[in-house]
Amino acid sequence: MFVFWGDGSQAAMDLVDSIRVRSTENFNWTFIFILAVVFYVYWSEIHKKNYDVIYAGLALYGVHWLYEIGNAIIGHVTGYPLWSVSNESTTFILLIGVCWELSMMFSLAGIISFKMLPEDRSTRYLAKDGKGGISCKLAGALSMALLFALFESFLAGTSNHSFIWVYKWWGVLPVLITTYVPFFLASNYVPDMEPAKRKRFLITVWGLVAVLLIVLIPMGII
Repeated sequence: MFVFWGDGSQAAMDLVDSIRVRSTENFNWTFIFILAVVFYVYWSEIHKKNYDVIYAGLALYGVHWLYEIGNAIIGHVTGYPLWSVSNESTTFILLIGVCWELSMMFSLAGIISFKMLPEDRSTRYLAKDGKGGISCKLAGALSMALLFALFESFLAGTSNHSFIWVYKWWGVLPVLITTYVPFFLASNYVPDMEPAKRKRFLITVWGLVAVLLIVLIPMGII
């Protein structure tokens, strides 16, 4: 049921070679429903003026897109990306490593992680006499990262190959450390940045995402 590492098999390579990025062959109406749910969540938070929550969602989602673009570039250069999603597991593949359902989940993941933090975000766990311990934001990021890495391990073992890992050195541990930890650090820490730094972070991340998509998709690189 759980797969912890890629196997480097020809079968995995064949699955990746068969991926049809941005094909509408499996498209269905769940695409619209999921989009409506995401819009509802974001506009509900905006209506309540919960802007920190919005910052958390946008921070993680922007970092997520940078990673997906980087993964697609790796696939173009080396022949195979670090992770892929299969045609059978989704209604629409955006880039070789991310489908619509997965991307929309990540658009909400930062909001979920941030809302799980204590109301007092200066809280430190295991502190003694108010000293030492671990920041609740760091503990939350590590916990969410571990949960997501384990769930990805489950997806890699599904019969419809929801996740495909080709490289033998890529699996749960590297995805935990290099991918999910940065994702949730962004969602948990960016909202509490100084306003100017937070603005620069979000503008830089999303500006870079926009430029890369506009340039690399028409070039056929991603």
